[in-house]
Formats: sequence, C-alpha cells, structure tokens
Amino acid sequence: MAKVAILLADGFETVEALAPADVLRRGGQDVSLVTINETRRVTSGHRIAVEADATIAEYDFSDCDLVVLPGGLPGTPNLRANERVCELSREFLADRKLGAICAAPSILAELGLLEGRTATCYPGCEGAFPAGVRPEALGVYTDGNLVTASGPAYAIDFGLALLRKLAGDEVARRVADGMLETDKAE
Repeated sequence: MAKVAILLADGFETVEALAPADVLRRGGQDVSLVTINETRRVTSGHRIAVEADATIAEYDFSDCDLVVLPGGLPGTPNLRANERVCELSREFLADRKLGAICAAPSILAELGLLEGRTATCYPGCEGAFPAGVRPEALGVYTDGNLVTASGPAYAIDFGLALLRKLAGDEVARRVADGMLETDKAE
C-alpha cells in the first residue's frame, strides 16, 4: 500500500481532488487530504467545505510515495504561493512520484520542472510550459514518475493512471471495472 498526499488549497477544483482520492482508496492506497491552511478546513472553488486529514505542517512526507496537486482557481495560485508545496513538487518529481491536473501542472512549468517531459494542463494554462512539452490532444499523460491530466473531465482517468503507477495494471483494471470504466483502465 502506497502513501499518497493530495494537497489542497482554498479554491481547489472539487472533482480533481476527491475523484482521484476515491479511486486510489478503492485501490487500497493510503490517501490523505492535506491542506496548506493553518486549520484542516478547506473550501473548494465551488464552495464545498472539506475537512482535510492533516495540515501541511502536521503531515509527515518522509514515507510518502506520491504527492498530487489538484487544479482550480484560486486553488492553483494558492498552492503555487506556498513554498512548501514548491519544495515538495521539486522533491517528489526528482525521486518519487508526482501528479498534477488541470491548472496545477503550470506550477511545475513555472518551477522549471517540465523541460524534456511530456505533460498536459487545462487549455490556456500552458504559458510557462517549455516548447514541445504539451501534446495537442487533451487527456491523461504519464511520463516516468509524473502523471498529468487536462482538467476535471479526466479526474477519474487521472486517478486510475495514478493507481496504475502505484499498484499496477491489474489493480487499476479491477477498480475501473468496479466503477464501470472498463474502457478506461487500459
């Protein structure tokens, strides 16, 4: 069982955080919602209040396998403004696993972490992307230890790609089948 931290800031895109959390938990992973706020309460961009499992100051990242950055506005700029999130992005992309969806891959681009990679984002958020990094087609892309997705419509597929990265094809296929997503588990 892998340990996963999904980082939340006020204004996060609800489905981009909760759908991958659900998929990963269905796949037997230890998933924590971790907020950058000083308290555990965090509110999505659609005004859905969530009680996170921990604050970023409380959470122990030392044995964490994967960090996930959901998008949303103003969630993405709020994550980007947090130096600990930037440190974790660098650290996890260097030697663990990192996922980012929608606007959140722009954080990685702004930090200079996407050079030579394949990564996607929500259309219009690719301003800092190096040339040739973003494919034309929207979707979910895996490049080594990095998984990115174009937006909220891909949240379940994103979760399945993260699960595949952590637990393998068979576990991802089983979860997809249970969610009636058989064509998306491949």
